[in-house]
Amino acid sequence: MATRDVTPTRSVLIELKRKIATTKSGYKIMKMKRDGLIIEFFDIMEKAKEMRCSVASIYKTAMQKIAVAMAVDGEIAVKSAAYALRSEPHVNVSNKSIMGMVVPKVEADIKHSNIQEKGYGIISTSAYVEEASNAFDKLLDILVRAAEIETTMRKLLDEIEKTKRRVNAMEFKLIPDLEMAQAFVKFRLEEMERENTIRLKFLKGKSEAT
Repeated sequence: MATRDVTPTRSVLIELKRKIATTKSGYKIMKMKRDGLIIEFFDIMEKAKEMRCSVASIYKTAMQKIAVAMAVDGEIAVKSAAYALRSEPHVNVSNKSIMGMVVPKVEADIKHSNIQEKGYGIISTSAYVEEASNAFDKLLDILVRAAEIETTMRKLLDEIEKTKRRVNAMEFKLIPDLEMAQAFVKFRLEEMERENTIRLKFLKGKSEAT
């Protein structure tokens, strides 16, 4: 707000005081939101680190078990068992709120069926295929949870950056401009008041002289 665009009147001064008070109140709220988001981000980041380690460990285990199953039963038998699966996982995506920000909530509906319900027989496959199947069920479950955490972390980071820009704009641009405009209006009003006082004294002295 350029001071040259401000009309130095009492009503403008009152309005500027109101805007400064409102902006400073909003600035405090935005700072609290920014700090809260940062705390949430570091909390989620720790969970993400743990989740990444778990994903890597479970993935390694699953690959080892599928390799053993292929070595014992053969690649064709393992693929046949995979194609014979009767149930498919369902992923449900909804929303939840963190500090007023909407983030995804992802849940996987994975049915851990027994070997008969999965569609492949006990005779045609060994226990190694079942172990590999269970390992990949577990991997899928943790990947879904990891996706939710990673997405939440990215959205938090974006929101933190937006909030930081707003806080900085208020602190270094909006509030100083308003305070500068207020100071200008106060100065001009005081100056005008002094001019009026001098003019009145001059007129009074002139009238007395006559």
